[in-house]
Amino acid sequence: MRIVRICKKTPVNPKPTALPPVGSVPPGPVPAPSPRAMRMPAYRDGPAGAERALVVGAVVAAHLAAGWALLQVEAVRQTVGEVAPMFVELVAPPAPPAPPTPPAPAPAPKPVLKPAPAPAKAPAPAPVIAAAQPAPAPATFTAPPAPVEPAPPAPPVVQAAPPAAPPAPPAPPPPPRTLNASEIQYLTPLRREYPLISKRMGETGRVVVRLMIDEAGRPQNITVQQSSGFARLDEASLAAVREARFRPYTEGGQPRAAWALIPFVYQLEN
Repeated sequence: MRIVRICKKTPVNPKPTALPPVGSVPPGPVPAPSPRAMRMPAYRDGPAGAERALVVGAVVAAHLAAGWALLQVEAVRQTVGEVAPMFVELVAPPAPPAPPTPPAPAPAPKPVLKPAPAPAKAPAPAPVIAAAQPAPAPATFTAPPAPVEPAPPAPPVVQAAPPAAPPAPPAPPPPPRTLNASEIQYLTPLRREYPLISKRMGETGRVVVRLMIDEAGRPQNITVQQSSGFARLDEASLAAVREARFRPYTEGGQPRAAWALIPFVYQLEN
């Protein structure tokens, strides 16, 4: 299949057909000068040759001017374009793609020729071997059993000594003993005062105060063991014991704490 391409060519400066002006040049095509006349110099013809050249130039210029003026008209230009020669160019279609080259066939495997089997040889006759007399078996030697070594004695088991018992805690000191009234020794004597209010009120009675005398001879833990029945008398007895100082009780030359009972008797005189 061929593709036909049609092209229009419009001449750049077409020469329209127009009549020359009256009186300048007779109608009809102007003969072109011969090559000999063109090669001849103008001075040979004289004035007539120069005028002819001027006339030819004027005619050509007039034609060109007239053609240019006609081309300025839109209708003339369209007409000239329609009658312009058409050029047809045949364009060959593109060649179809070449078919793919088929792969080369694999070479056929060559047949493997197996060698012809060799002719079988006749078996050689077996030699006759005379049976040899069996040799007497050697005497069996039995090795004596190895002496059994006594097992080594087991090492003596050493028993760890039991841990030593912790030392017994020291025996607690004996409880403080209670002193008799004759065993109490004073560094500062007691101040036994009868409260005046109790005298006026007629309050009488017996108060027993219990206390502990420490290693320094100071009274501790002072309490009323037996009350007189009157608070003022009990309080006076406790105040007297607090202000007293005692000689500490000793055992084996060492001061010890001890309990003591101190009686207070409040009685009005007649």
